[in-house]
This record gives sequence, C-alpha cells and structure tokens, in this order.
Amino acid sequence: MSDFRFPDAKLHFGVFFQGVNHWTIWSHPDSGSQIDFASFRRMVQTAERGLFDAFFLGEGLRLRESGGKIHDLDVAGRPDAITQLAALAAVTQRIGLVATQNTTYNEPADLARRLAGLDVLSGGRAGWNVVTTDNAWTGENFRRGGYLDHADRYVRAGQFLDVARAVWDGWADDWQAADGSSWARPDAVTRVRAQTSQFDVDIVPTLPRSAQGHPVIFQAGDSASGRDFAAAHAEVIFSAHGADFDDALAFADDLRERLIVAGRPSDDLRVLPGTEIVIADTEEEAKEKQRWVRLQQVTPATALAIAGQVWGFDLSGRDADGPLPSEEPVFAEPTGEMGSRRWTDPRSIVAQWREVAEAEKLSLRETVIRLGPQRGHAGTPGGLAEKFAYWVRSGAVDGFNVSPYLTPDGLDDIVDKLVPELQERGVYRTAYTGTTLREHLDLRPPLTRR
Repeated sequence: MSDFRFPDAKLHFGVFFQGVNHWTIWSHPDSGSQIDFASFRRMVQTAERGLFDAFFLGEGLRLRESGGKIHDLDVAGRPDAITQLAALAAVTQRIGLVATQNTTYNEPADLARRLAGLDVLSGGRAGWNVVTTDNAWTGENFRRGGYLDHADRYVRAGQFLDVARAVWDGWADDWQAADGSSWARPDAVTRVRAQTSQFDVDIVPTLPRSAQGHPVIFQAGDSASGRDFAAAHAEVIFSAHGADFDDALAFADDLRERLIVAGRPSDDLRVLPGTEIVIADTEEEAKEKQRWVRLQQVTPATALAIAGQVWGFDLSGRDADGPLPSEEPVFAEPTGEMGSRRWTDPRSIVAQWREVAEAEKLSLRETVIRLGPQRGHAGTPGGLAEKFAYWVRSGAVDGFNVSPYLTPDGLDDIVDKLVPELQERGVYRTAYTGTTLREHLDLRPPLTRR
C-alpha cells in the first residue's frame, strides 16, 4: 500500500506567458518578440504538444514607470489577452486558454460576454484569471485614481463574479427553437438584474453556455482575504508557493481547510503554483545553468532598481557588483516602478540584506538574487520527474504554471525531456482525454450548475 495521500494523482502543467516582467530574458539572442503573434503561436503549440492543460496570459493595464518615465528594464507591451487567445484558439485544438482580466477596471456585462465568446468559440476551453487592483497609478488610465479602497477590492470581485455567473447561466439548456434553428426560444433567456454596493445592472445575456458550462475561474490572491476569496469562488489557484515543499504543502492544506469552511469539497480547487524549470543533463550542470539564468534576469541595472525600491531612493549610479549602500533606507510610497509592491518595513529588510551579504560575502546584485523570489526548480529530467511525482502525490500541489525564462522556445526541454519521464512514472497524461479545460483539470461542473 502506498504511503502517499494521493497515490493516483496526475500532475497538471500550464504555461504562464507573463506580462510586464524582468524574469523573461529579453536580451538573449534566442529571445523572440513579446508582441509578434508567431511567438505566442510557437509557445502554445509546443505546450499543446506537451499535453499541457492551459496557456495562461498575464496582463498589465499600465506599463511600469520610473521617475515619471517608462521603466526600460522589463519586457513590456502585450496585445489584449482575449483578442490574443481568440486568435490562438484557431491554431490549437485542445489546450485551455486563460485570460487575466481585472475586476476593478472592467464591468461584468461586457467582460462576461467577451469571456463567454472565447469559451463558445473555442469549444469550452476558456479560463479567467480573476485579478483585482486598488492602486491609483493604474486607475489613472480610467480616471478613477485610487477610488477603490484596498479592503473593497475582493468585495467588488465577488459581486462581479456573481453577476458574471448569472450572465453565463442566462440561457436555458434547451434554448434552441423547436425547429432546430440557431435562434433561441423567446422564453429561453433570463434577464440578469443586480443591485449591489458595486453594481446596478440590467443585462440580457447574448450567448448560450459552452461545452464546459462556464469559463474556469483562476485566482492568484495570497493574503487571508485572497485565500478566502479563492475558497469561495475559484476553481484553480495560481500561487507563489511552488519552490519549497513544506511551504507548498502548508499552503495547499490551508486552502483545503478554507474550502470546507466555505461549504465545498476539500478537493474542489486545483493548486498550480507558478514556477520556473531549468533542465540539464547533470545536477551540477543544472545548478550552473540556473545561476546563469538568474544573472541574465537580474542584470546590474535591474538589481539597482530593485534595491532602490527597498532603500527608497535612486541607486542607479551605484556599482551593482559592489557592496550594499551604507545609507539607511527611507520610507517611500509605491510609485508603480516595477509593479506596486509595498515595502512596509524597509529598515528590517535592509538589516536582513546586510546580515546575509556580510556573512556570505555577497555584492549588491548577488544579494538581490540570493534574497529575491525563489522561482522554481533545477535538475535533470529524471530527478525533476521524481521530485514532482512526490509533490503531487503528497498533496503539496496539483501541478505547476510554468514561466519559461525564454520566449518562445522556453518549453522545449520540458516537453521533450521532462514530460516523457513523468509519463514513464505514470504521473502525467499520455493523451488528452477530454476536449474542455474543465475536463483537462478534472474539475466538477461550475458552482452554480451543480
């Protein structure tokens, strides 16, 4: 008898084609365009060849800035996600298509219709990564500034999802006219009327449900309120808990408990942390390759920009390969540079950085890499397959959303070398057994359709 909690579990893979970021190595000769459709087509078709569940698009509504100018150290610029995924639906057959869309700066009547359109046209392969934003620098695009209090962002998101689901449920299952035409029966469509603290709408839904019922709901919150939102509403959670086993298991178990409190089965949510996978023929080569990747991702200029956020002032004239700044940090409000991260206690962060840098004899750039996000896994195909099989059968994850460090060829090693090793161990599918994203993820029907 197996000692694993989930001995028959299968690993799920998605690919996360990021939005603005410095983790995609844009300066390498093998790096392709982040805008050219050929890059998206190449990556999504590779993922489908590797039997991935989904192709996942990140999206930012405003480019990052520094000192009032466009921040030039990131990959930046991206066509609208739903437009891009609709085009990719035409060059793929099975893989799911997940759009990141913001509930703060959209309206449910419009967004629910566009997501339903993608879902129907793709044959039930659409997903929605529900994200929230409360910062003023994004809101300036919409003349809203910081109109939405931070505490209200999940309130609006929950109400938004309720309205969207009602729109998706607006057509009866037997909506077609008796003569078999494509016209809906007059009484087959239910109006959606909702008056809440965020919305006052009267909507006539325009599309029937797809083969999977509703687009699959992804969510990426990590705070207590974010986890509660996922337990109440989401079907997949995209987390940052994918590098350390104990941390990943604690996160997954916490979500299982929250699901039960929310009145759902404990296995009703797929946990797919974001990760980076570096593959080489030996463990030593994999570690060296991973170090090369980090140095490409965290250039001297990027290291100074990140450290400048912590210290609260411009460090661009310093030597990134020299020591940490001797000055004490100052508290600075987030400006949108490299995202909107809040450094609530910069003095304690600087103290930690200095302690580690002194103990390990690290430069500023090396310290940024050493104490930055632990982004994933490096190893041989066989070693990684054993590791991932252990993780999924132990219940730490259901799989991973892979963020390739190169576009568009960054999945090749995973599909050609790692996937066969996983299949050999019986922990990864050998063929698609369904046609919809919900089937790929082995999910139950939508929450309102059970």
